[in-house]
Amino acid sequence: MNNPYKLLMLFCFLSANLLVFGQKEPQYTQYMYNVGSFNPAYVGSVANTDLSLLYRAQWIDIEGAPRTLRFGINHPFKNEKMGMGFNVVSDEIGPLQQTYIDLAYSYQVNLDSDTYLSFGVDAGGSLLNIDYSKGTFENPGDPGVNGQDSNNFYPTVGAGLFLYSDDWYVGASIPNFLTNGIYNDEVATVVEDKIQYNLIAGYVFNLSDNTKFKPAFLLNYLNGAPVNANLSANFLFADAVTVGASYRFGNAVSGLAGFQISNSIFFGYSYDYNTNGLGEYNSGSHEAILKFYFGRGGNGANGGRAKKENLKGKPKQIDSPRFF
Repeated sequence: MNNPYKLLMLFCFLSANLLVFGQKEPQYTQYMYNVGSFNPAYVGSVANTDLSLLYRAQWIDIEGAPRTLRFGINHPFKNEKMGMGFNVVSDEIGPLQQTYIDLAYSYQVNLDSDTYLSFGVDAGGSLLNIDYSKGTFENPGDPGVNGQDSNNFYPTVGAGLFLYSDDWYVGASIPNFLTNGIYNDEVATVVEDKIQYNLIAGYVFNLSDNTKFKPAFLLNYLNGAPVNANLSANFLFADAVTVGASYRFGNAVSGLAGFQISNSIFFGYSYDYNTNGLGEYNSGSHEAILKFYFGRGGNGANGGRAKKENLKGKPKQIDSPRFF
């Protein structure tokens, strides 16, 4: 980069991210469409099988800024007590590329006629590659920049809870419990893995027959780092068009839009503008997601209107579009 101030800012922010890179969770603005990527209890709550493809380009115009690619599947079993999920996430920042692969399982119980509690676990691994040939990193005073490439695999085990009904949900999860000794001495000078805690919730308000209001929030807590708080508010019109905004405290304000292309295909887009000092050095962040829904005519981004048998064998009609 030609601008020395951009280079300085890049190094500062990359250093901060490298130190907490072990949080396992890439940053999503459209987190409401990616619950299965960080909470395994979610995977059996969907009415039909869904597949997600997401790409996020963060801090445009800054060399080495984060890039995230996610592929995910959520699949409910026919008895609707259990579900399985599969996730592959590739996250790049500067010289680091980390790929997460995990398989999730969930089991849910009826608390009453329309309220469910789901328990989930996931297991997989992280492929961590550090390649300093991707840039020039010169800071002798920082032990995290040691110039030594690395390519390693580390196991991951996580768990979560997901409580939901037709028009609301709340979930908590830990993406990885295996923190002690995951990284060897070489890599530990670059990243320090710690347990991250996630809390998500949302509610659907029916404003009219054709308009629904859907607020949601996501909190991430990592020991030693500030709480990452995300708030969003979206309107759904005619079960086809979603328009809204999101705010990440002390970080960014975002605009969101979604389109139900057909019963089985949904496209979502978001744009972030940094409200902190980094906003002067980049052109924002772009995020796009494409979701496919299979079976029962498709259920759309709003969670579906197909009938779902509850655990007591009675038909459960999902009347309110879900934001999850």
